[in-house]
Amino acid sequence: MKSIPLSCADFTFPLLKHEDSCRLISMLGVQGVDIGFFNGRSHLRPEDVHGRESEEGAILKTRLGDLGLVASDVFLQTGTTHGQRAVNHPEKSEREAGFEMFRRAVDFAVACGSRHLSGLPGVSFEGVADGDSLQRAAEESSRRAALAGEAGLCYSVEPHVGSIAPTPDKALEFVKLAGDITLTLDYGHFVYAGFSNQEIHPLLDHAGHFHARGAAKGRLQAPVSENVIDFLAVNERLATRGYDGWICLEYVWIDWEGCNRCDNVSETLLLKSLFQNT
Repeated sequence: MKSIPLSCADFTFPLLKHEDSCRLISMLGVQGVDIGFFNGRSHLRPEDVHGRESEEGAILKTRLGDLGLVASDVFLQTGTTHGQRAVNHPEKSEREAGFEMFRRAVDFAVACGSRHLSGLPGVSFEGVADGDSLQRAAEESSRRAALAGEAGLCYSVEPHVGSIAPTPDKALEFVKLAGDITLTLDYGHFVYAGFSNQEIHPLLDHAGHFHARGAAKGRLQAPVSENVIDFLAVNERLATRGYDGWICLEYVWIDWEGCNRCDNVSETLLLKSLFQNT
């Protein structure tokens, strides 16, 4: 079976300086780093490198290379809330502000050596029918995918709790509407809501990137010992379909949905071992 490369997110260790977070990821024995590029709340922030995206990306590429790592993904989040500058924001000025941030994120991703860029699908807005909002999200995401493709990047969108695509069916509808979009797929967001592995598996055909961490019903993040996601089946299905992306070991540490209650170092190592022994 094809071995799928493993990465770890720099935002798994937000209390460390970025250099130390990358150094720890190297010590964990994975090959790649998913770079959080979150407005107002990550090690590396769009507003902090504004106008210097290519220069700062090149610095990051060197930093990672010195540690034997590469950038496996750049994950752009355009606001401090999911609605701010969302791809489906009812106000065109907000969508365009988000698109400008995306354009600059493309420059950053290319310069740091990533071949992949992730984003969010948008959220529901009061007074806007969800069908219209989903259509707008798909159209704008497709526009971004085209821009990323021109730069040699694959662009994927992550359906998540609270988004316009919170269920497997809605995620599939989004993909069909967008046409050329792929998914940054995290089973945890669906398992949390009570969906089974079998209900989520069809989304693997559309995965451009994969986020892995333990989860269970009502628990967005859980230790590997309490996890109900069938990562063995996920790995086999991805390998069988010739998936050429990464699996990111994406334990997070934030005060949201209890995602600050795991030992991220230990759980990352346990999850890494699970994938390497498949």
